[in-house]
Amino acid sequence: MSGHSQFKNIMHRKGAQDKLRARIFSKLGREITVAAKSGLPDPAHNPRLRAAIAAARAENMPKDNIKRAIDKASGADDANYEEVRYEGYGPGNVAVIVEALTDNRNRTAPVVRSIFGKAGCSMGETNSVAFNFERIGLIEYPADVAEADSVFEAALEAGADDVESDEDGHRIICKPDDLGGVREQLEAKFGTPTVARLDWKPLVMAEVTDVETAKKFFDFVDTLNDDDDVQRVASNISVSDEIMSQLEG
Repeated sequence: MSGHSQFKNIMHRKGAQDKLRARIFSKLGREITVAAKSGLPDPAHNPRLRAAIAAARAENMPKDNIKRAIDKASGADDANYEEVRYEGYGPGNVAVIVEALTDNRNRTAPVVRSIFGKAGCSMGETNSVAFNFERIGLIEYPADVAEADSVFEAALEAGADDVESDEDGHRIICKPDDLGGVREQLEAKFGTPTVARLDWKPLVMAEVTDVETAKKFFDFVDTLNDDDDVQRVASNISVSDEIMSQLEG
């Protein structure tokens, strides 16, 4: 276990955070609804729902929106969302995993395939790129929840494998089967995390060394994230600070 993890799962450049708020709330609301349907609609007895609500609050999602998303799980809405995964290689031969929540695979798959195609890339079969990643449990807390040393010690006691702390926050990594137990112990000490889910850790990084390809890749990921059904995009891209500064400049 180390204070600074060797991987940084870059999902999109910082500028991509400036999404339309309505779209962000739509994705968060869908996760809350699915979480409420997967267990009790009471966050006190549903860890996944607690984490989904915490993530929504971190984005300043109004309480009324959160309540509507929970109520939707037990209301007249008969939409059944399922978690689906799409894989392929994006610009620069970067491995990409797209996770979606959809009530219609026949709608979502062609859209994702089209986005790959327009970027000059192709979507592969399930597990076509997953071997480039390790499945992990991921727990995140804001930076001000505690000092890095305190989080590190608590995570170690809880059975986590790694901790990465910086000005953006604390990221605790554990084995998938340990996620529930580690989350419960950390929650007792630091409160509800903003993130508690399964995630993807790149095992081999794909280095992109030119600005044009990097821009093409991040535009491609932004387009994927613009789709309402897409919840998260993971990749194994590695970009130097110099190229990132040029992109952000």
